[in-house]
Order: sequence, then C-alpha cells, then structure tokens
Amino acid sequence: MFSQSCMDLRNLISVEDLWYMNRVPKVIRVPGLISELGTTSTTTTTTTTTTNSDEIENNNNNRVSRKRIIIVSNQLPIRGTRVEGTGQWCFEYDFNGGLALELRDVLSADVEVVYVGCLKVEIDEDVQDDVAAQLLEKFRCVPVFLPNEIRDKYYHGFCKHYLWPLFHYMLPMMSVHGPRFDREQWTAYTISNKLFANRVTEIFNPEDDYVWINDYHLMLLPTLLRRRFYRVKLGFFLHSPFPSSEIYRTLPVREEILHGLLNCDLIGFHTFDYARHFLTCCSRMMGIDYQSKRGYIGLDYHGRTITVKILPVGVHMGHLQRDLSHDETAKMVKELKERYNGKIVMLGLDDMDMFKGISFKIKAMKQLLCGQNVLKGKAVLIQILNPARSRGQDIQDVESEIADLAKETNEMFGEPGYEPVVIINGPLSSQEKAAYYAIADCCVVTPVRDGMNLVPYKYTVCRQGSPVLDEALGIDKAAQPKKSMIVVSEFIGCSPSLSGAIRVNPWNIDDLSSGMYHGITAKDAEKELRHEKHYKYISTHDVSYWAKSFDHDLVRACKLHDDMRFWSMGMGLRFRVVALSKNFKKLSMDHAVWTYSGMNNRLILLDYDGTVIPENSADKTPSSKVISVLNSLCSDPKNIVFIVSGK
Repeated sequence: MFSQSCMDLRNLISVEDLWYMNRVPKVIRVPGLISELGTTSTTTTTTTTTTNSDEIENNNNNRVSRKRIIIVSNQLPIRGTRVEGTGQWCFEYDFNGGLALELRDVLSADVEVVYVGCLKVEIDEDVQDDVAAQLLEKFRCVPVFLPNEIRDKYYHGFCKHYLWPLFHYMLPMMSVHGPRFDREQWTAYTISNKLFANRVTEIFNPEDDYVWINDYHLMLLPTLLRRRFYRVKLGFFLHSPFPSSEIYRTLPVREEILHGLLNCDLIGFHTFDYARHFLTCCSRMMGIDYQSKRGYIGLDYHGRTITVKILPVGVHMGHLQRDLSHDETAKMVKELKERYNGKIVMLGLDDMDMFKGISFKIKAMKQLLCGQNVLKGKAVLIQILNPARSRGQDIQDVESEIADLAKETNEMFGEPGYEPVVIINGPLSSQEKAAYYAIADCCVVTPVRDGMNLVPYKYTVCRQGSPVLDEALGIDKAAQPKKSMIVVSEFIGCSPSLSGAIRVNPWNIDDLSSGMYHGITAKDAEKELRHEKHYKYISTHDVSYWAKSFDHDLVRACKLHDDMRFWSMGMGLRFRVVALSKNFKKLSMDHAVWTYSGMNNRLILLDYDGTVIPENSADKTPSSKVISVLNSLCSDPKNIVFIVSGK
C-alpha cells in the first residue's frame, strides 16, 4: 500500500524525473508504512532493476548526510535579463535581493538550500519549462509562474493594498483610506498559494526536507502543504508586524489565515509584541492557550506542539564588510566628504512607503532649523528614497508630500551652496549606500510602523569602517575611536534591540526634532559609547546567528513527528491534523458493541450540549427520538446513565 504523501508525489512527478534529480531512494519510508517504488514481472527485469536501484540508493546514501532546506519566498533572489537579438534569458544572483540569498551563505556547509518563488521578470509560457530547468540546475531555484491577472490581484491587490496596510494598523474606514477586502483578490491570493504548494511538492522529499516559508504573502501555504504531507517539517517566519487582536479581528478571512500559521511546527516573529499579538488572537478566536517552558513558547493544538520563536533578524556582516572594502566605496566617501565638508550630516534611507514617516522627518528638520539658528547653513538631512514596492494613489500622494515639504524647507533656509534637505531618488548600489552611511553623523529612522528595519544596523557597521576606508580617509583607527548616533522610532522592530539609540515618537514632531538635535550635538564620548554598545550587539547577532537559531529550533520542533500518528480534520483552508501517540487505537463500532454486550455494570456519561441536543441550538429541549433512546438505556438494569451539563 502506498502512503498518501507518496501517491501525491507519484501523481505529480515521474520516478524518472526524481531519479534525474538524484533525490529518491529505492524505498520511501513513512512511519508505519513502507512503499516500494516499482515492481517487476520477470527474473531478467528484476535483476536489472535491482542493480539500477542499488546504484541510485548508493548515490543517495552519499547525499543523505546533507540536510536540505526549501526556502519559500514571494520572490527568488535572481535577476533576469533578455539578450537582444537571440531572445535568450540570462540569469544571475541578485545580491541586493534581500534575506533569501543571504541564508545560502550563512547556513552550515552540510545544508543544501533550494529556493522557491516568483521571478521579477515575466517569462513567456512557451519557454517557462526551459527557464525552470536552467534555474534549478545552475541556481537551485524553482520558479513559480503566476498568470499576470492572478499575480496583479495577489501581490499588488490583496498583499500590498489590503494585508500590508492592515498588518501596519491601517484600517480602510473610508474608501479614500485604501482598498477594502475584495473577494476576487482573496481568491487570487488563494490560487497563488496553491501554485506555490504545487512547486514545493514537485521537489519535496517528505522524509528528509525542511520547508521554511517567509512572510505574509504565503500564509495559506502551510495548510496546503500539511494537507498533502502530514509530517512535513514546516517553519514560518513573519517579517512584518503582527497586529493586535482588535485590528486582526477585522480581517474577514482571519480564521483561514490563523489556521495556516497553526499548521506550522515553528512560527517566528521579530519581537515579543508581535508574538504576543498572535498568541492573543489564538486565545480569543480559537480558544488556544500557550505555555512558556525553558525559554520556549508552545501552543498545544490538537495534540501538536507549535513552537513560537522570538528572533530579531540581523545583517550580513560579510556583505557589508565587502562593500566597505570596495574601491568604489572609498572613492565615493572621499567625494561626499568634500561635498559636505564642514556640514553636520543626518541620513535617512527608506522605501517609498506611507509607513516610513519620511514627511515627519522633514517637518522635524524644518522645526529644528527654526529653533536653532546656529544650525542654519550647517545641518543637512540627506534622504535616500528606494523605489516603491507597490503602485497606487497612496504612493503618488507620499511622493508629492515629500517633494512639497523638501521644497518648502529649502526655500525657507537654503542658501547658495547649501540645501538643508537633499532628496536622492534610488535605486542606489550597495557601495553607494555604504558610502552615505559612512559619512553620516547621525542616522534618523522614523517609520510609524515597521516589521524590523535594518537601516540602523547597516549604519552602525558602516560607521565602524574598514582598513581600506580608513586609509582612504586618512583616519588613524587607534587614535580616533568610532562613533555614531541613531534616532529611531519606538514603533519599529529593531528599537528594542538598540538600547543605546535615541527613541522617539515620530508622530510628535517636537519629540522627533529634539531627538535629532540631541543626536548631532552629543559629546564625542557619548557617541563613542553608544556606537560601541550597538556594534557589539549587531556584530554578534547577525543574519548567521538568526538563521542558525531558527534552523536549530525548527529541527527541535519536528523531532517528535515520527513518534506520532496523524489524522485529518476540517475542510478547505480550515484543514488541520490531529496528532496522537503511536499506541493510540481508534475506537471502532464493532469493538464498542462487543464490549458493551459483555459488561454487567455500565456507566454512561452524556454531555447535554452537543450530545443530547445539537450544539448552539436555540431550542434546548431534547427531541422525542433522544428521549426514547434515553428511556431505552435506562430501562436496562445494567446501565447507570448520567447527563452532564454546566448550565
């Protein structure tokens, strides 16, 4: 008999395809069930098949020592360009592609990493298979091809214009405040998650692979995978905030998304606040309580223990140090030092986003110059704007407001050769960003809500510098201790980790302006002390520490899988599994009747709500049929019948 997970794989991929990928052993083992791949009818064929299978099994034994993690994100860390003339696609790693690519570098050498996600470019349908084969072979990437209409409604619709604002505490009270829940967009979100599940299934080995899902784009994927593979080893990390229960409960599909997260083995959050909000939602909406034991938070959900991990992400120290040692960075730092010679530089670096608080920053700069005449002609706010990740009227409104405020401030305080607010529209290379970080006296980060935000971390590392940078600037590292100052919003995920930062409420312009003034006027000894404190934490809690900790906890959360039996419950997106001990035996009707007949003394306990009467029934009177059954039970002298009720 084939296991269900084995049948799913056989239906989606041929054995030959799996042999080609060198991933399938002769036997797939699922606890309690052993399934042979392939049968033979003659002696000659049997001999040949055994030989080939042994070779494949030997190859697999050589690879089994390498654990494999399938990292699933909305986008692959791949950049694609089309060659003019030939029409052929050329791909390369996108080293500005964010966290996904960094995981490949920082996980252990014995861990194989495979990526699943969408490409940033549109691929014609007739070449999708060739592109997929090329990406798997060269980059260990499996692309998900979404139809244009589905992708637009999924990403730019439900994800970016509904779920993203709601998770950042923005409710569309009126239509001008943003789009409201749209059933078509939700359908596109569901379809997209199913297409992701199909791609993961094609390469998934239920016995050995771990699946690591990232962010709010794929919150239904755990349910879809758990439905196909009961023992899938599944982790999920949310890189955005998780809102309070009062906000989350407004979501019309709140239970479907909660069920999705609860089908994981490990759920990760950047801060305790985000985890606490999630646990409160589970308690208030699902009646699930949590326990904290030995530093771990666990949810007991239908016999499964779901671990909740609080783990702020860090920066990739290697990538930053590489940029700081680059000749282009040193050259640009020299140019910027000359350009802003004698100026006090404050730096902001944000995505073009309504939640980044960029307008508050410029307003605070204007107020700072109004109240401090000594800073006129000296203080400069450089604001770098990364391209928006979505599109819509809200982005246009933010762009317009920023441009108007910067123009107003520059007209009021600007002089020949002096511009108090400098707006730089990106994208900038990582070397250019490192150069701006390196010359800034103070970094100002003021989002009104943000999941983590690593800008202060990158700023601190760049202020630490490098031998190449110090030599280019003529700095004696021993004689000149490093210093930096950070003004950070109290509403972002990195704020609790930066104990030496000046925390401000960005909604309070007076508070923000005061924080900026403190940041640029503090004494050198204070700047050095704060910098040393931050750099020590950031350099030891980098992305490598984050990834390895999450990986370790995922293995720990899944270690009891083989000791449990699983049964399915629920339909559709409310599917979940019940985990029970291997010794558990399901009660059969025949066994119950046989035992009942052989007993001389029977105690029968019947619950009132849900047994004697239907649960949540308005009519609390038992039906005549139920009364007849009760009378029949009570007429037997061997029976003692109790009806139990809390009413």
